[in-house]
Amino acid sequence: MTPAVDSSTVPPRGRRVSETIEQLRARILSGEWPLGGRIPTEPQLVAALGVGRNTVREAVRALAHAGVLECRQGSGTYVVSTDELAPVVARRLTDPGTGADRVDEVRMAEAVEVRRAFEVEAARLAAVRRTPEDLTALDAALAEREAAWHGGRVDEFVEADARLHVAVVAAAHNAMLAELYASFGAALRATVAQAMGGALAAERYVDHARLVAAIRAGDPDRAAHEAGAFLEHPARA
Repeated sequence: MTPAVDSSTVPPRGRRVSETIEQLRARILSGEWPLGGRIPTEPQLVAALGVGRNTVREAVRALAHAGVLECRQGSGTYVVSTDELAPVVARRLTDPGTGADRVDEVRMAEAVEVRRAFEVEAARLAAVRRTPEDLTALDAALAEREAAWHGGRVDEFVEADARLHVAVVAAAHNAMLAELYASFGAALRATVAQAMGGALAAERYVDHARLVAAIRAGDPDRAAHEAGAFLEHPARA
């Protein structure tokens, strides 16, 4: 005889989904599923979390709608942000509003100003707080950026450039700054893509080796100057 199930011990569906969302979010925030990485497949999540497929599907859909996850057809689901502020920033940048080109120009200029506010202070802090591991990560990111530039593909360069700037912010060792900067990812990539103008032309290239060198030298003023200098001009990345 099948034992009776105490209905009071079975959480309502809505609560199960909410709890699953929190479990997914906790794994993202802990770094178990890093920014840019792919999360486990749906069957793997079902097994790991002990909930049904529909519950997992709804939880993933909710985080995708919030801008934390991105479902890529034929590839999987990836972590694209660590918080729900990212889509707000993205909408602010991409929503055409009631104007036309002028609105886009104004919003892009605002995004560059915000980048400068984040990145100048991050570079200043990184020059003081960087660890040997941070310097290794910066060197690797700089090399990837150079390789992407020589590869000639705008999309690959945009991603490589963004990874270098994220590495600088990580070297600042300020968790709140890193979280806020992560939410700015879409806007960061948009400003770089706009600066490239659809092609990797030599006159648009900006050397970031001096920025990394200033951080390595432990010179906060020079690092801040290098971080801000290339954002003074609208056609720089």
